[in-house]
Amino acid sequence: MKENWQEQLQTLLNCDLKTLYPLARSLNRKLEFYVGPTNSGKTYNAMQKLKEANSGLYLAPLRLLALEGYEDLKESNINASLITGEEQMLNEEAAHVCSTIEMLDFDLDVDVAVIDEVQMLEDADRGWAWVNAIIGVPAKKVIMTGSVNALDAIKRIATYLGEELEIIKHQRKNELKVLPKWTPLEKLEDGTALIAFSRSDVLKLKQKLQKKYSVSVIYGNLSPEVRRDEAKRFREKKTQILIATDAIAMGLNLPIKTILFTTDEKFDGKSRRKITVNEIVQIAGRAGRYGHFEAGYLGATRRDVLAYIALEFEAPIRTIKPPFKVKINNNQLEALASHIKTNSLTKVLKFFADNMYFSGPFRAANISSMLEAAKIVDTRFNLKLEDKYLLAQAPITTKSTIILQAYESYIASVIKKRVCHYKPSITLPKKAITQKDLLLVEDEVKKISLYLWLSYKMPELFPDHDKAYILRNSFNSFIEKSLKGNLVEEDNSEKTFRKRKPFGEKKETESKKNFKPRRRKTI
Repeated sequence: MKENWQEQLQTLLNCDLKTLYPLARSLNRKLEFYVGPTNSGKTYNAMQKLKEANSGLYLAPLRLLALEGYEDLKESNINASLITGEEQMLNEEAAHVCSTIEMLDFDLDVDVAVIDEVQMLEDADRGWAWVNAIIGVPAKKVIMTGSVNALDAIKRIATYLGEELEIIKHQRKNELKVLPKWTPLEKLEDGTALIAFSRSDVLKLKQKLQKKYSVSVIYGNLSPEVRRDEAKRFREKKTQILIATDAIAMGLNLPIKTILFTTDEKFDGKSRRKITVNEIVQIAGRAGRYGHFEAGYLGATRRDVLAYIALEFEAPIRTIKPPFKVKINNNQLEALASHIKTNSLTKVLKFFADNMYFSGPFRAANISSMLEAAKIVDTRFNLKLEDKYLLAQAPITTKSTIILQAYESYIASVIKKRVCHYKPSITLPKKAITQKDLLLVEDEVKKISLYLWLSYKMPELFPDHDKAYILRNSFNSFIEKSLKGNLVEEDNSEKTFRKRKPFGEKKETESKKNFKPRRRKTI
């Protein structure tokens, strides 16, 4: 008997997640969880298993880590390919692939897959990618690495899947000690990392400390290439002090002896709050890298911050609790849109989150960045739903005018099926004088990342991959150079922003007179 509309809708709204990945289900997979704190060797051991396999996959939380995994395999004389949202280095002879987790190919089966940093399944915006990978990666052996707060979550998912799970516990290789006294900024030892929680605070500290110390900086707005360069300078002892946000908490192996918190508060996108024990433990674990130091040290640059850090550090970590978030997929999107008769991506996403039911410890959820993008693409009535969904997954931030203007321009190219060439929004000056000058160049690099992402999704419309890639290198070099110099916090440069000729049309003599990035109208 044929189902009526309501019955068909109810069928669509009930999903058993594991059935969406038939290849993974056919492999009789074995799950292993290498669980332990930072500096316990769990990722190293997982990579050794990957190297021993005839075919393998390394799924990284960051492009920087995917690249490090790729280089690690190549150094071990193992052919490998690298796949991220912005670049693909394909080797036809390779049976190993390193990729960012969102780029996982669910139709490529391998002997061993390593899923790094599985505690990220709790992340509000990206957790779905870890959920999908754990459930759907087509590998005979799936090795997950992560911290102990993810242990219960992995057990729950393994039970749901009915797959064998082996837990291999790892202990930290050296001691991590809390310093008894707070440390003044005037008395920092070489090999110290200062932790702040905003780009602004990192650059303020840099401005203050570089009069006495040589300094490297790492924060989230920097591209992976620049972060890597700054980390390398610190690793090679070309700088004495590292100033960083919690961007160092994941994956970067640095010779840090002591980690000092400069504050015990952070803005999490919604409100300013105290940092949690989980955040403290994850960051503090970077101190005392094994093989470099006999122990690591944890402290603060203020007495009140040290008191809070020391107390929280001894508290039990917070276990990740279900349900775990699941993002809408292409088939669900098309089916729901057809049934509720709408071309509005925002309406479909909200309907999915409000009504979808998943078997097991999962729930339908929306990504805040996708909802923001959906509101933008939904203003274009002549854009197909499948194109809206693709564009809504692009790496954008609505906080940057440069990126928003570029995004609007790229959407127009998709609608008109018009080839879109990459054009910078700014002209590189000789050097950055203010923090705002530097921010504009950082945003331009993010705009390039957006273009590169689109060049892989729609190469016929966005053909300037090589040009954008080369320009990104030059912008990154400029940022690296600027970070080694002085940056003024006060910014009176707004007066200097003028309309400029399109990129490449200026004479060289004119460019030498410029000392600040100028906004362009052209995207």
